[in-house]
Amino acid sequence: MSTLPIEFRLTQEFVHLCDLLRLAGLAASGGQGKHMVAAGEVTVDGRPEARKTAKIRAGQTVECRGITLVVCRSEPSLP
Repeated sequence: MSTLPIEFRLTQEFVHLCDLLRLAGLAASGGQGKHMVAAGEVTVDGRPEARKTAKIRAGQTVECRGITLVVCRSEPSLP
């Protein structure tokens, strides 16, 4: 059973991987996010990622524990 990807909208140029896991609700804390990366549970664009503070930008895809995050640029607010 596959789940639909979750869209994560960036409000800045990038987000650190461990913070992304926390902000997206995949980790309870940044520390848990770092542990998940160190344990080899995370891939970025289909490749294993071992850098806890890897800069994740719009257009990238992060997978962890069967959940896929699609990182998008936040839409500018209308006046």
